[in-house]
Amino acid sequence: MAATRALVRGVRLGTYSIGRSCSLIFNRVQRRGISACIDPSIGLTDEQKEFQKVAFDFAANEMAPHMAEWDQKEMFPVEAMRKAAQLGFGGIYVNPDVGGSGLSRLDTSIIFEALSTGCVSTTAYISIHNMCAWMIDTFGNEEQREKYCPDLCSMQKFASYCLTEPGSGSDAASLITSAKLQGDHYVLNGSKAFISGGGDTDVYVVMCRTGGKGPKGISCLVVEKGTPGLSFGKKEKKVGWNSQPTRAVIFEDCAVPVTNRLGAEGEGFSIAMKGLNGGRINIASCSLGAAHASVLLARDHMCVRKQFGETLSNSQFLQFKLAEMATKLVASRLLVRQAALALQEGRPDAVSLCSMAKLFVTDECFSICNQALQIHGGYGYLKDYAVQQYVRDIRVHQILEGTNEVMRMIIARSLLTES
Repeated sequence: MAATRALVRGVRLGTYSIGRSCSLIFNRVQRRGISACIDPSIGLTDEQKEFQKVAFDFAANEMAPHMAEWDQKEMFPVEAMRKAAQLGFGGIYVNPDVGGSGLSRLDTSIIFEALSTGCVSTTAYISIHNMCAWMIDTFGNEEQREKYCPDLCSMQKFASYCLTEPGSGSDAASLITSAKLQGDHYVLNGSKAFISGGGDTDVYVVMCRTGGKGPKGISCLVVEKGTPGLSFGKKEKKVGWNSQPTRAVIFEDCAVPVTNRLGAEGEGFSIAMKGLNGGRINIASCSLGAAHASVLLARDHMCVRKQFGETLSNSQFLQFKLAEMATKLVASRLLVRQAALALQEGRPDAVSLCSMAKLFVTDECFSICNQALQIHGGYGYLKDYAVQQYVRDIRVHQILEGTNEVMRMIIARSLLTES
């Protein structure tokens, strides 16, 4: 009994076997069949396998050993993220001329999946930061790109995406934060809710109303921390995502230069949605990493935990559960990668596929992590075990970047419009 308990404790956060799992994934593929069938490197080019391995190693060495501490102490791991930026992860799909890595959407998905095995919450913030940097790179003029992108790609400065408001969540086009043109400045009034990084970040990509009602009255402004009239609400207490602060962002007669506008007036909603298409793939990829890690944790627990005189791995019921988890994981990964390719190629089905990926993958990966917790029994409910943190951290993925209910609306609209 004592020996079994010692083995079980081997999958505790304190010893971080999940961190070792991240770094040993490629070796395990050859040794154990279940790893082979869920191997995330299958189908990738040699180059993609190389930066995937870099991301897995970074997750194992720089993130997983600190995942629990960042969560429990609600630490924003600035230095760890800057180390990630040194590997090119601060501007993965930003153009190289302003400091980005210039990789594809598929490459980006591969990296975020690997990083999130080490810490979902931190990787999710990095994905949002990347989205903001891409928006400035893509829709900004040369002066804006050169001003903001290099520091964002190196993560010397951090960015936040500001769309959601207290009164406009899923109905984003109804936002009311106003931006009145006065000379060569816009004067902003209003507030944004649930902003990742809010108060700790340096650059805020803000959707605001410069015109009439509806999406065509929305513009996009870059607001820098320290601008008079910009302030922040209290730090929210959250179920998960605790390694990134979340606050309201408040504008009170906040004057922002017209030169900080991305694109033309009235293009803000389109810019926001184009950012979110990639954001949905990114957040689905973070869910994949959590699910992959949880499958490994569940498998390892089944091999050491004994009940009724034998290990859980001998229970056919749990074998079937593990098989279902693995199947959902691989199906989810294939859908994410198909959506990433569609977005990269600018295909007409890209928006629908991004929505499908976000809907299916965040739902199924949460189910995988939740089942992994169930397999752990009472141990899974202890904060000493990594699986509970994966469950807490990815639950919000079904809500943000467009709720999964909104994803269903987008998919249905596409189908009915084409009929």
